[in-house]
Amino acid sequence: MRSNKKIICTIGPSSFKTSVIKNLKKLKVNLFRINMSHTSIKDLKKRINFLKIVGKNKICIDTEGAQVRNTKILKKKFLKKNSLIKVYNDNFTCDSKKIFLYPKFNLNSIKVNALIHIGFEGLVLKVTKKNNKEDFLQAKVVTSGLIESNKGVHINTNLELDALTQKDIEAVKYGLKKGIKNFALSFVNKAEDVLQFRKLIGKKSFLISKIETRNAVNNLKKICKLSNAILIDRGDLSRYIALEKIPIVQEYIIKNAKKYNTPVYVATNLLETMIFNAKPTRAESHDIYSTLKEGASGLVLAAETAIGKYPEKCVMYVKKAIDAFEKKVF
Repeated sequence: MRSNKKIICTIGPSSFKTSVIKNLKKLKVNLFRINMSHTSIKDLKKRINFLKIVGKNKICIDTEGAQVRNTKILKKKFLKKNSLIKVYNDNFTCDSKKIFLYPKFNLNSIKVNALIHIGFEGLVLKVTKKNNKEDFLQAKVVTSGLIESNKGVHINTNLELDALTQKDIEAVKYGLKKGIKNFALSFVNKAEDVLQFRKLIGKKSFLISKIETRNAVNNLKKICKLSNAILIDRGDLSRYIALEKIPIVQEYIIKNAKKYNTPVYVATNLLETMIFNAKPTRAESHDIYSTLKEGASGLVLAAETAIGKYPEKCVMYVKKAIDAFEKKVF
């Protein structure tokens, strides 16, 4: 009997190969996710064309959504503690002295002493001064770390961001033109975001709302009712909720989504070890089992299949884990 648990794989440099995609197709991967946060419109067209071998009904376009990111940097840099950095809201290339953030938002709304977290590698800046005349923030590195291209940025300030970037709108329109029916909305905050996205993708498309913010958790009921499925991104959610509370929040989200018959997919760090190693840890195995036991309808592999060394082995392991969970035989 075939399992009804979904397996969603993110496509990236490791899996953007004909032999790998064919193997993933044989392994019955349900959705092949294209992450627009790391995909240009030009590359989107290439990837959709490439993924024709799996069928248009198995492709999912995942938007950038309402998230601040830094722009590209030619070579990643290590920023030392107490270094001074200028922060701009523009689309130029970053360097060791200047960091550019996008999409457009009101930079002036960020107050002195606000903290700017960049990526997940620990880099934190503190705003020390505002230069309204030249429209930049002067900041000091309070926790050293790497600055790399296109990393998520979290600022402890309530910023007004559009639910979709211009690139998202262009990507969705191109996807619809190519017959794609699956779309994921990143950084949903409220019901209005989902309604806006539904208007863009149409009534017949399958809409996945990603739960990545505290606002999304607070507005979970309305979001569930308006979505075909939801996806818990535990990584970005941990920017808003303490790491030790993520398992509690995951359990809460799944339990409440089931009340509205909304399928829940779970992502982030499922098989983090297998990015570099051929086998998972026992803790990762138990995490997958616990997630399935809570009622998750699907599992999402991100870095594991996008940049990891063993994309096929990751999917094979997830399939074995689902099979073991459903049979309960040891």
